[in-house]
Amino acid sequence: MIKDKILKGSIWGVAGPTVIAKGLDGVRMHTVCNVGKQGLLGEVIRIRGQEVTLQVYEDTGGLTVGEEVESTGLPLTVRLGPGLLANIYDGIQRPLYKIKDSGGDFIQRGLRFAPIDTERYWDFTPLRKPGDEISEGMVVGTVQETESILHRILAPPGVFGKIRTISDEKVSGKAPVCVLEDGTAIELFQDWPVRKARPSGVKLPPTMPFITGQRIFDTLLPAALGGTAIVPGGFGTGKTVVEQTIAKYGKTDIVIYIGCGERGNEMTEILTDFPALKDHATGRPLSYRTVIIVNTSNMPVAAREASIYTGVTMAEYFRDMGYNVALLADSISRWAEALREISSRLEEMPGEEGFPPSLATQLGSFYERAGRVSCLGPEGREGSVTIISAVSPPGGDFSEPVTQSSMRFAGALWALDPDLAYRRHFPAVNWQSSYSLYYQGLADWFAKEVSSEMGELRARLMKLLQRETELKEIVQIIGVEAMQETDRLMLEVATLARDAFLKQSVFNDADAFNTFEKQFNMLRAVFAFLDNALLALDRGVYIENIIGSAFRSDILGLKDVPSEGFAEQANTLIAMIEKEFAMMDGH
Repeated sequence: MIKDKILKGSIWGVAGPTVIAKGLDGVRMHTVCNVGKQGLLGEVIRIRGQEVTLQVYEDTGGLTVGEEVESTGLPLTVRLGPGLLANIYDGIQRPLYKIKDSGGDFIQRGLRFAPIDTERYWDFTPLRKPGDEISEGMVVGTVQETESILHRILAPPGVFGKIRTISDEKVSGKAPVCVLEDGTAIELFQDWPVRKARPSGVKLPPTMPFITGQRIFDTLLPAALGGTAIVPGGFGTGKTVVEQTIAKYGKTDIVIYIGCGERGNEMTEILTDFPALKDHATGRPLSYRTVIIVNTSNMPVAAREASIYTGVTMAEYFRDMGYNVALLADSISRWAEALREISSRLEEMPGEEGFPPSLATQLGSFYERAGRVSCLGPEGREGSVTIISAVSPPGGDFSEPVTQSSMRFAGALWALDPDLAYRRHFPAVNWQSSYSLYYQGLADWFAKEVSSEMGELRARLMKLLQRETELKEIVQIIGVEAMQETDRLMLEVATLARDAFLKQSVFNDADAFNTFEKQFNMLRAVFAFLDNALLALDRGVYIENIIGSAFRSDILGLKDVPSEGFAEQANTLIAMIEKEFAMMDGH
């Protein structure tokens, strides 16, 4: 990364988080500056003649006109390397654990700590030797960062050459791990500008699902690995619970969780719960594969605006190692509010509801950094970044700008419904308002990896839920008793499908995570009940006898059966349903 000349100027005006400086002639956009006597961190966001406007990532209270402003010559960057995992940062990568240990529950202005401990020594295993040719993205060695994650030390983008020396012992951030013949040093850490996407190889099509273990997402509204999904919902609909559940149970190697502008007590719960949670896949602490970025609602808005770029840059770094990364942003609406506040300070022309006209463009630049890619380097690695962001529309109004702009870029919409939440139906996803644009691309994977019948069962479930909606309108007019028996049966089975399949409890160990095998066989049981009930109706069996069957409770009880060995129990239940319905007498 090329460093510009360091320039010095002075404060000419202050308005909230924005500072106007003069005397920085030649400074570039997005250059980081130290502002005032305390050296507050700021970033250049506008240049107009001799005036340079900076957004300051810390409280600007007490700044006065005439104080010095000094550019660093570099854009806002994050440090990437061993030590990121199991750490908690703010939006500009200040380590909150170290800040807390320094004596205080609040971040003091001008406080600086290295984001990663450069003095810590790591056991480095070289995978190359002197004389080997290397290219950008090639793995030169590995470090066991946590029990579950092997950290691959990569040749940075743009680096090519022949190795002169390479370490074969413990290494730290103080010395290079590898030196090329032209003198280029490859270090344990890399610094990367957060607003610049990291390069990769070819982007791969979305042909593999992002597995959450949640039935309504995996079967009905799947997201692709490397895709994007948004979770809009009003207050109390369970957005944060959905994101935490995906963090805990999602089939992903690395989790980057961004708490962007959320309430302090909500983030406190996350910070206390995550270290105690066990990884469903490995049994080790979940924090071993997690990075948390925290910017609560009482922290500076400028740092909130930077937080999602900090998070996605970390996600791309682990993607480049060949890992599948889930980036969970909670919530993107609070990030947009920070944009709006900064835009108003700049006296820009407001767009809809006061948001800047560039809102959609900036959202697009964030979401487009998701994807499944072939990584740089000759090893043939593949990695992915899947972005799942919560949206908090005021009053639950999905027509507001942030939700609508996000929908333009999201491949899956998981719309949360307050009515379902109030009825204790969780996840409170409205299956009528939600959609997935990925299913057609994933159909071959489902047919190959789950069953050739999976697509048909999903289509039948969608049709059944749609039919339920139509029948409920008829019920309001004529009542249940006046309906045809077939329609009454459809209503009952639709209710069964909702209660048995779409509702899921994260507090039940057997129900919290479901394999695709369990999801498929649960659907088989539901439709085995429907198909055999329809045959019984045709033979003249009373509808009351069918509805009162004990098999309804048996199907509901399938949620409590662990995924392991589930198919055998489901097959037994289906065989019993077929046998008992065949023995039912007609009128």
